[in-house]
Amino acid sequence: MKTQRKLFSLLTLVIGISIWSQITVSGKVTYKNKVLKDINVTLKDTYDGATTDANGNYSFTTSETGDKILVFSGQNYDEVELPVKIEGKNILMNANLKEQISEINAVVITAGSIEASDKKRATALLTPLDVYTTAGANGQISSALGYLPGVQKVGESEGLFVRGGTGAETKIFMDGNLVNNYFTNSVPGIAGRDRFNTSLFKGNIFSSGGYSAIYGQALSSVLVLESVDLPETKSFDFGVSPIFLSANYQKLNQKKTASWGFAGGYSNLGLMGKLFNFNTDFDKYPQGYGFNGNFRIKTKKGGFIKYYGSVDENKMAVGSESLEPDSDKNMVSLKGQNMYHNLSYREKFGKYFLNIGTSYTYNSSDLNFATFLNDVEQSNTLINNQSNYINAKAVVERKIDRASVLRAGFELNNADENMKYGTFERNYKDLISSAFAETDLIFTNNLTAKVGARTEHSSYLDKWNFSPRVALAYRISKDWTTSLAYGIFYQNPESKYLYSKNFDFQRADHYIFQVQKNANGRSLRFEAFYKKYDDLIKTISLADNVSSANNQYYQIANSNAGKGFAKGIEFFWRDKKTFKEIDYWLTYSYLDSKRDFLNYPFSLAPNFASKHTLNAVAKKFVMDWKTGFNLSYTYSKGRPYYDLVSENGENIVRHQGKLKDYSGLNFSINYVPSVGKKDSKSFTVFVLSINNILGNKNVYGYNYSADGNSRTAVRPPVNTFVFVGVFVSFGVDKTNDAINNNL
Repeated sequence: MKTQRKLFSLLTLVIGISIWSQITVSGKVTYKNKVLKDINVTLKDTYDGATTDANGNYSFTTSETGDKILVFSGQNYDEVELPVKIEGKNILMNANLKEQISEINAVVITAGSIEASDKKRATALLTPLDVYTTAGANGQISSALGYLPGVQKVGESEGLFVRGGTGAETKIFMDGNLVNNYFTNSVPGIAGRDRFNTSLFKGNIFSSGGYSAIYGQALSSVLVLESVDLPETKSFDFGVSPIFLSANYQKLNQKKTASWGFAGGYSNLGLMGKLFNFNTDFDKYPQGYGFNGNFRIKTKKGGFIKYYGSVDENKMAVGSESLEPDSDKNMVSLKGQNMYHNLSYREKFGKYFLNIGTSYTYNSSDLNFATFLNDVEQSNTLINNQSNYINAKAVVERKIDRASVLRAGFELNNADENMKYGTFERNYKDLISSAFAETDLIFTNNLTAKVGARTEHSSYLDKWNFSPRVALAYRISKDWTTSLAYGIFYQNPESKYLYSKNFDFQRADHYIFQVQKNANGRSLRFEAFYKKYDDLIKTISLADNVSSANNQYYQIANSNAGKGFAKGIEFFWRDKKTFKEIDYWLTYSYLDSKRDFLNYPFSLAPNFASKHTLNAVAKKFVMDWKTGFNLSYTYSKGRPYYDLVSENGENIVRHQGKLKDYSGLNFSINYVPSVGKKDSKSFTVFVLSINNILGNKNVYGYNYSADGNSRTAVRPPVNTFVFVGVFVSFGVDKTNDAINNNL
């Protein structure tokens, strides 16, 4: 019993000494005088520590003695180590942490830009899946962009008309390389289609202004397309419809480090022309074929070598009632050919990232304008354009601290064009040499900047330019950000107007302000912009009393005296959460623009610019029915129209007015029977789409006779268009993408 008492007394003494020897370590953790919770505080190389509470306080006890290190760590903050000396008395140790700056956490500059490529840094607003499931887009990237703010509805001509800019003021790039002739060849009044299949690309950046110094020669905007790296597995796809047949094969090696593939397609609108009442009198319905191939190689360091090449040919012939007294019918026929090659290589070498590439384009367009009287040809004019373009670019990128980046490089664009207009022939050759530098500066996760500059030299103009560009972004709160952008942008005058070298670059100054909120599956963007134009090309006509339909072919540049402006506001709202399994977005654009350029006799609102444009897009995928339903609606205020002619060497407005308001409701259904099936060997999608389901008779403009006494309306080829098709894929199940995105 005495022995037990002694052991109990000894144990009590040991516990008492241990408790007496424990020291309390406490304090408060802050960031810029704001308390931080959930910060881990530990004694290095021990198990002693605590986590800060809602007031930033922490407290723990320790039996350690001597010189120790107190470690403070927390998500989004740099780890801090503070020395402490434990000598038998309690310790009060406060800490002030610094924000951990990184590319992932830093606010992204989005003024003038809608990005759908880097989902870690930006909310994806227009993915390839969005393109396929937007009713009325017909699977074309350029058409889907028409449902975003800033893009005008111009149905009679191909191109992206952005914020009061012409279609020629937008440039398109693939893997950093310039794409010349992105759209198929066409005839006046009918827009060409995208040459590239949307499935080629994994993301895009659409900049409606204030774009990066890496890109140039675009007064309004750029569209940057990023191709897929490697396919998921070997696959074979084909599509069947009354309009086209297509097939695509992709082969992936066993190590999943390389792939190759090829595709082909044929299209003909003839069958649909017999089923629908077309506005356009096609003597030969649009038809064409194309083939393309690719290979992709993943290097040992994780870089990529990519190649894509394509060839295509298209034809059509369009007849129309003649407005002239010496004929009763006009006919324009087209034969177009195109070839495109794109090779790119990206690799990381230590602290440097290299991205180099080159592209080549060959394009040929043969237009034959003929007039007939009683089915007898009265006149014939041939216009042949042949062009060769070579683009080469190299960009070197290096981090200059934990997150900031410096990039620089050069670009060469060589153009060689030959045009024959009847007996007249013109050759145009130009080499544009460019150098650029740009840095992404991340001051804090809430404040970033992009500062860059670009300089260019045109051998044809024999002129240099220098264009600085700067953008800022600031995070107002967790969900709200704001951005500012300014830049100077230059572009050569369109070569088709140049017959001498006494000209200069055209110029546009961009000013952009944006406020954006992204939270809980919802995106809200408000953007205001002002664009000032200087040194725009002015043209004169080579002949008086030419019909407005053909007047464009008689225009030649005579000065750089043109100028103008475009200003406006834009609103974008996208919501995937409010309504169950429904994804929808709304856009509104207000544009106020005037220009004195080309053959405008004075400053006028451009005939391609509408003051008010409204878009609504909605998508829903019903799992029980295995069907996706898609709706889109567009409304735009009537654009101005002009009958511009030359009289006695001066341009005049002979007629002008406003077109009727444009509107169109589109609907599509995608039925995916393989949804929910396990081990399905094929994946099929049935598509039904109806463009302009209400049959609105939209008008794009008017063509006038040479004397101005008669006119005809420029209309879409058909008021309401119905498409049905079946797409089958063997090897890759892509239907889960639709389900995961609630489409």
